[in-house]
Amino acid sequence: MNRDEAEGRVNGSFGSGGRGSSRGLVPLVLSPFAWMARFFQHQGLMRSLMMLVLVAVVICAVFAELIAPFSPTEIGYDILRSPNRKYLLGTDQLGRDVMSRVIFGARPALLTAGASVLAGVLLGVTVGLVAGYGGRWVGAVVMRAVDVMLALPGLVMAMVVVVILGNGALSIVLAIALAQVPVFARMVYGETLSVKRRAFIDAARVVGCSNPRIIGVHILPNIASQAAVLATAALGWSILVAATLNFLGFGFSPPDASWGVDLQFGRQWIYQAWWLSVMPGVAIALTIMASNLLGDLVADYAGGGYRSDGRRLRVDGVI
Repeated sequence: MNRDEAEGRVNGSFGSGGRGSSRGLVPLVLSPFAWMARFFQHQGLMRSLMMLVLVAVVICAVFAELIAPFSPTEIGYDILRSPNRKYLLGTDQLGRDVMSRVIFGARPALLTAGASVLAGVLLGVTVGLVAGYGGRWVGAVVMRAVDVMLALPGLVMAMVVVVILGNGALSIVLAIALAQVPVFARMVYGETLSVKRRAFIDAARVVGCSNPRIIGVHILPNIASQAAVLATAALGWSILVAATLNFLGFGFSPPDASWGVDLQFGRQWIYQAWWLSVMPGVAIALTIMASNLLGDLVADYAGGGYRSDGRRLRVDGVI
């Protein structure tokens, strides 16, 4: 095909007033729907529903002011009303709309979990790269410190850090991030040891590449997919720990909307108003399930979820 024929086909497909115009635009319009249909077909019903739940949670977090029917802190006279047509999820002991508080609670949940996972990835990957590439003694010292951190359960470590730093959203982010550092560090350490033995690393040293360049250009891209899989798997755990810390009173304080805070206050009215605890609890459970399935999905697409040495990378129960 020469250049004139190619230009004629393009003009015939997207020009005005011809049959090619509609034929060229139809695939562009139907492509998102076709992609969704293929996704439902290949991933199954459960994964597809959980992905829709995760998308809905993200939309609620971003557009909470537009979606919520009431202000989450607006106090009313309709106290402890059961779910009805006006208040779809009922009201709490102060007359606040439970549905609005659940919608607004998605924002701190995702922000806290996302920021903590990002910080944990940055710190853990750095520690793992230094330990894996820094030599025998450096790796031994760093990984013994990582083993000490792994001796404590992640939730216990997060609670200790929050007690030391004090209450607040920033304290929760730092606490969850520090609890995830040893997990990411150990995974990156093993991957770095495996990658740095390969022939292209020796070739990079022969041609005179510096150590920072070898780490940033040759090692880091080869472990990025495994780190991404572990990060998405840790997202659900971070949401659970953040809700737990808020439930225990270490994080957000009333009247701010938070799933953990609402769950803590709702348990006092569990017999009189069951919806106060059930609604934020269901939101937490569905979001964690969707996040875990997202980790499985990322593992399937990121090299099949395998390590560089061929072993399966576990994404369930990473911490």
